[in-house]
Amino acid sequence: MKGLQLALRQVWYINQAFVRNPASMFFTLVFPLMFLVIFSVILGSGSVRIPPNHIVRVATFYVPAISAFSVITACYTNIAISLSFSRDSGALKRIHGSPLPVWSYMLARILHAVIIAILLVVICCAFGSVVYGATLPTSTLPAFALTVVVGAAVFSALGVAVTTVIPNSDASPAVVNASILPLLFISNIFIPLQNPPQWLDIVGKIFPVRHFADALIGSFFSLSGSGLHTNDLLVLGAWGLGALIVGARFFQWEPRV
Repeated sequence: MKGLQLALRQVWYINQAFVRNPASMFFTLVFPLMFLVIFSVILGSGSVRIPPNHIVRVATFYVPAISAFSVITACYTNIAISLSFSRDSGALKRIHGSPLPVWSYMLARILHAVIIAILLVVICCAFGSVVYGATLPTSTLPAFALTVVVGAAVFSALGVAVTTVIPNSDASPAVVNASILPLLFISNIFIPLQNPPQWLDIVGKIFPVRHFADALIGSFFSLSGSGLHTNDLLVLGAWGLGALIVGARFFQWEPRV
């Protein structure tokens, strides 16, 4: 219990540092809404068909799609970049040499990212409901919430794992954005995919972004039964497990020479 208590205290400390950085907090919370408004204005006229045969307004489609983007930004992008800067500044080296268990620190970073991701999803859904008249999930709310939590945990683990290939903090934004931005365009997030080329569909389904987006969109619009996309969640879980193995094996606490 002592290690868990230390992790919870570390979550509180990380949150205090987050709140006391108004610029970072503002853009973290507002950035996804900017994308929601921009894409809704540019592509919001008309409707989109979601397999198998569900028609929704494009503006409404972007509520769960940008919610997925919010989770990826809060967990994958932020964790990877911030850990790279902490590593190069020597902060991780000092933490590694302190009495704080390393697993408590990493758990705290992931828990805080998950909390921020959940907050962003709530903000996106509330904004979409008020501004675009999106109908929030009711019967499929448990599946939607479970998908958000699983996705946040998986992309947090992926954020830790990708730091193993980031050479230094200056390169971290380029590496992280290069690894995630193309996937956002082919994974039913930035662009609603309707009858995409087969090769593009296959490539998108290899990576976790597509499965997370499909599971979140499906549970938001109540496309089937409970809304739980078990196969997509299993693929996400496999990516998360792989990320944990890579992170545990190759994560570095000291700056690279």
